Amino acid sequence: MTAPHTIDTGVDGITVTLEPTERFTFGSFVDCNMATAWVGDRFRIFPGKYGEDPVWGQANELKHADGATVTETFSRRPEEFVEPAMPPNTPPGTPGLHGAVWFETVYQDPSDASGRTLYALYHNENYPETLPFDPATGEGLRADDWPPGLTGPESVQAVPRIGIMHSTDGGLSWSNRGILLEDRDDRMIRLPVNRNNCFPGGVGDPSAVASGDHLYVFYGEYAYPEAWDARTWSRETEAAAQCVSVARVPLAALDEPTGSAQRWSGTAFDAPWNGVGQPIASLRIPFAEGGGAVSQGDEQYYWGPSVSWNEHLQVWVMLLGRVDGSFWVGDSLFLSINPHRDLGEGDNAQQWSTPVRIVHRPGHTLWYPSLQPTDSPEDLAAKRTCLRLGGEARLFFKDMTEEEHVYISDFRVRFDRAAASS
Repeated sequence: MTAPHTIDTGVDGITVTLEPTERFTFGSFVDCNMATAWVGDRFRIFPGKYGEDPVWGQANELKHADGATVTETFSRRPEEFVEPAMPPNTPPGTPGLHGAVWFETVYQDPSDASGRTLYALYHNENYPETLPFDPATGEGLRADDWPPGLTGPESVQAVPRIGIMHSTDGGLSWSNRGILLEDRDDRMIRLPVNRNNCFPGGVGDPSAVASGDHLYVFYGEYAYPEAWDARTWSRETEAAAQCVSVARVPLAALDEPTGSAQRWSGTAFDAPWNGVGQPIASLRIPFAEGGGAVSQGDEQYYWGPSVSWNEHLQVWVMLLGRVDGSFWVGDSLFLSINPHRDLGEGDNAQQWSTPVRIVHRPGHTLWYPSLQPTDSPEDLAAKRTCLRLGGEARLFFKDMTEEEHVYISDFRVRFDRAAASS
């Protein structure tokens, strides 16, 4: 093992120290943020994927497992995971759930002392085949000039959007409450411009935290900021509208989310749920440093935020991946700090520090970084989760090479603040 490595975040004397530990390898399928919650006295996790996917096939991997401690839960074998009752996919062109879903964040209703009332924010991917365009409503996706996808020219790219499901039994069963955020078809970046192999646009990979009477949703924005046309496409215009963005939805509207969320417009949360917002400026990578447009496949941008409140430092912490090339590859993980507890005041939700790199593994692709609580008496007594942490946490992430794809924890992370000098 190497020695601990301390990184200055550049914010109020805050440092993060990564202490290498014996590798812990999670034994089940992960392809998203690792959502966690305490349901009664059981720590529960919600990894996996569910639903129809014409490129990758039908998925039934969205499951849950629990234990009396964090380690016990993460040590569960695949056969110990439970498949919840999920709403079925409905035929194309009919109301209901379309495409595949991944649970990215689980919000617990604090008014339910049992902890069994949960809202899952899900990443939802569709194609023109599963969500065909309806000219009467403007909903759905047209297949015109659709760019090729991850498995080669015979496949197509997916469009992500974000929805909400509700459970009243701790995650044993779920009802679909509808779409929270989406980008419309006319903003999709098609051929001959798009060459990223993943997304022509859309919003996805969300992480959500409660502040005041709203749920703040941090997500990746991948679309063009206006009606797209190959003849008028601008790399600079596209890049200025992309990276990590934020929207919010009233907690009282989680059961009827469609139309209730508002994106940050640049001055306030007043852009519509399916309209055009402004990304967080400090999380955009300058052109001079390799940043650019998502559609190009060889320019950099941050993605996949994972946000938590750090009770020890009283700050928000965001982990991020970074795309460095086509097929969503990237060999590093990053961290950003927001010192403002109230995300609803002024532009506090925009006040994130310039990300600092915390893990770098050349030749690897690193996705889905997540901070999880430890099994310390303090963390267990406080029932901490990935959304609320203390002075120490475990860092998990997906590490991929040509030989293997593993979800691992190699580090314990410590958060400190230097004493102010007199």
